[in-house]
Amino acid sequence: MTREQRMTEVFVEVADSLIDDFDLIDFLQQLSVRCMELLNVAAVGILLADQHDLLQTMAASDEHTRLLELFALQHDQGPCVDCYKSGQARTNINLTDPKVTAAWPAFAARAAETGFVATNALPLRLRGRVIGALALFQTDPGPLSDEDITLAQALADMATIAILQQRTLDQSQVERAQLQYALTSRIVLEQAKGILAERWHVSVDDAFAAFRGYARAHNLQLARLAREIANGTFDTTQIPHQATAPPRR
Repeated sequence: MTREQRMTEVFVEVADSLIDDFDLIDFLQQLSVRCMELLNVAAVGILLADQHDLLQTMAASDEHTRLLELFALQHDQGPCVDCYKSGQARTNINLTDPKVTAAWPAFAARAAETGFVATNALPLRLRGRVIGALALFQTDPGPLSDEDITLAQALADMATIAILQQRTLDQSQVERAQLQYALTSRIVLEQAKGILAERWHVSVDDAFAAFRGYARAHNLQLARLAREIANGTFDTTQIPHQATAPPRR
């Protein structure tokens, strides 16, 4: 599939997000993967600010990205933090540059451990309002082109529109409630992933893939299914997964 065809699919997915019964977490998860494909980067993370203006990871193309961003945010450093606070994109950052490692020592060190050598951060913004950031990570030090940066910002804008939705832009209390619900849903989703990974003796990524595949096949919202798994009201044996032998004691 060509890049133009993949872009068309993304636009269709965004249009579908404007319906009433919309699974935000699943959409952002899919968008993070689309960003990785379209921009040819190693990993992508989407972060939203909570009611205390602290960034939280909402979606990631893989587990390593989630852990890296959580580590960076705990130390209040990194390009996404700066991008959110300033509302300006931070692009083509060389994580091996001594100036960068001096400014963000913990972030740069963890990035090196994970294999990332360059990063970009684009604001999630609309009409001058910034609600989060889109993080792009590279294992190749080559800079993204101006065309790629423009596309990355367009994808970030798409995520923002999907999150806020036009009908609630001028209702700040409703908007905050929606964002907080989305962030809370993500926490429950992480709990469900952990439960399934431990129960099935598989990686968190594999557990999430099986969980998400089941939800899509049965037209279920990820957040709703995650809550049922977390509170024990859903029989997880219904979810097809790749079984592995239990670890030896």
